Amino acid sequence: MAMTKEEVTMVGLEIVAYAGDARTKLLLALEEAQKKNFAACDQLIREADDLLKDAHNAQTDLLAMEARGESAEIGFISIHAQDHLMTTILLRDVMKHLINIYKHQ
Repeated sequence: MAMTKEEVTMVGLEIVAYAGDARTKLLLALEEAQKKNFAACDQLIREADDLLKDAHNAQTDLLAMEARGESAEIGFISIHAQDHLMTTILLRDVMKHLINIYKHQ
């Protein structure tokens, strides 16, 4: 059964929320690394990773639906969600490198 545009929009908003929360935790993790508080930093990274997994799972549901041949109306929110998720994943990768630099100073 195909999802309605409203249902796809709700999944998009879910992805944006998870990715946004992950982004916030990643930025806080960097702040903790700058203060040499690596226990808090590592915890925030784990929390961000969990949020990104939740966002990715929501995205995967949409991809699986399309792979089954079910159509959905994709709107701007869905495109924004994809962009938000991918940039947050990139931010996570960059943050892990920056934090590693602070750990080895």
